[in-house]
Amino acid sequence: MVTRIIQLLLSPLIALAVGVLFLGLSRKIIARIHRRYGPPLYQPVIDVIRMMSQRSISHGSLFELGVVLALAGSLVTVLFIPLGGTVICRQNPLAHGVLCPLSSSGGLLVVMYLMLFGPLGLALGAGDSANPNASIGVSRKLLLALAYEVPFLLVILAVMSHYRTISITEIVARQQESGWGVLSVPLSAVAAFLILPAMLGIRPFDLVSAPQEIASGPLAEYGGSYLALLAVQKGVHLFVVIALYVDLFLGGGVNLATFLVKMLVVFVAAEMIAAVLPRIRIESAVRFCWKWPTALALLQMAITVLSKSV
Repeated sequence: MVTRIIQLLLSPLIALAVGVLFLGLSRKIIARIHRRYGPPLYQPVIDVIRMMSQRSISHGSLFELGVVLALAGSLVTVLFIPLGGTVICRQNPLAHGVLCPLSSSGGLLVVMYLMLFGPLGLALGAGDSANPNASIGVSRKLLLALAYEVPFLLVILAVMSHYRTISITEIVARQQESGWGVLSVPLSAVAAFLILPAMLGIRPFDLVSAPQEIASGPLAEYGGSYLALLAVQKGVHLFVVIALYVDLFLGGGVNLATFLVKMLVVFVAAEMIAAVLPRIRIESAVRFCWKWPTALALLQMAITVLSKSV
């Protein structure tokens, strides 16, 4: 009981700390590539503290509920994702560094549902603000989610078919026994990496906020503590997406440190690509996600089904 409570508290705290750190690292990487010095790594922490101390203006209960729903969905999702550990961790998780208190409660299927809470919460809150820019941002957010959910679902189906389980812990364990998923289901790994920027909302898929076009979109009417909580939610969501990629295709980690190093490599690779690409239009984003990532995921799905039936 004590172990479970420790896991329930520690997993979200790790996701929060690492996610906020990655937000600062993102600014630093992009600044360096653009030949600028950039803000310090702890700038997101300063921003959150500053915004929490500012006055918050609410447009109603739905406006506030959207923030809570988005943040709660991301934090709960962390509890279903293993954060490092070996095969032995299935018998004694905490002793070997794994943190996944709800690993036996639905696996990938639950994670897929919970990851929708972020876009839905943001749409619910921004829609209540009655701001035209927020409405445009929400429509873009939902269209983008629809665009990447199609290849993402096919990627998940291929992984589940290959390992014959929906448990993320089991998938990690089998990779540590027989090799990483990036070698077992390579086309799914490539497809997942192609939609990674869309899931993270970074360039070339940063069209939801687009400050130069729609004044931050769904965030246009948020300020103070509401904006601070949404910044935290963005960091946690970033952690969830990259952690899921590491677990599905890079074998997780033998401990938390190894797991975080793999996350850092994936994150830096995605940010380096994002730093040199321009923003694209929403129709181009949908067309891209439904073309190459979907085609690769479908091909991997067909190969997996045929290989398992032989």
